[in-house]
Amino acid sequence: MPKAALYSAEGVRIGDIELQEDVFGIPVNEHVLHQAVVRYLAGRRRGTASTKTRGEVSGGGRKPWRQKGTGRARAGSIRSPIWRGGGIVFGPKPRSYAQDLPRKVRRLALKSALSSRAQDGDIVVIEEFRVEEPKTKRVVKLLEALEAERKVLLVTGEKDRNLQLASRNLPGVRVVLADHLNPYDVLAADKVVLTKDAVAKVGEVLANA
Repeated sequence: MPKAALYSAEGVRIGDIELQEDVFGIPVNEHVLHQAVVRYLAGRRRGTASTKTRGEVSGGGRKPWRQKGTGRARAGSIRSPIWRGGGIVFGPKPRSYAQDLPRKVRRLALKSALSSRAQDGDIVVIEEFRVEEPKTKRVVKLLEALEAERKVLLVTGEKDRNLQLASRNLPGVRVVLADHLNPYDVLAADKVVLTKDAVAKVGEVLANA
């Protein structure tokens, strides 16, 4: 049974907590993880690059010189792709780079990511985040107590506006809901900090996936 360090809301270690075997203790499927990460990064691409074809470039409405008798090569338009200032052949056009994966594959990838971090000892569980007011200093102090001071993923069960406001100025700190957890964020963080209710919610969603 995989375990993780358990901390109180004040950042004091109070023991260990057992994690669900079928969510945090499965064999890591690297192929599925790679697919999920590629899908996530592809979905982040804006796909707005655009070039003009010869039909979209301005100018070139008439034949630059007569067909025969000049000694030069035949030319029908100064906007031909072989001319300077001409159109672009097979250039990029706005498109979507989004990829799709079956739901079971996506969930297997997330379980593999969580299991990988659990095996490395990079998952920490805290009873709850108590941020009464949006003060960054409070979050910094708590992360120092959790020994999570670099790239940190904070996973909560419910939306916490004060926590969002208090942590958004901290470089490397990302706050997500358990419902929005994805393999890329889990793998990109040096430490994954979950609340107890987030652990329960993740287990509820992924246990039978």
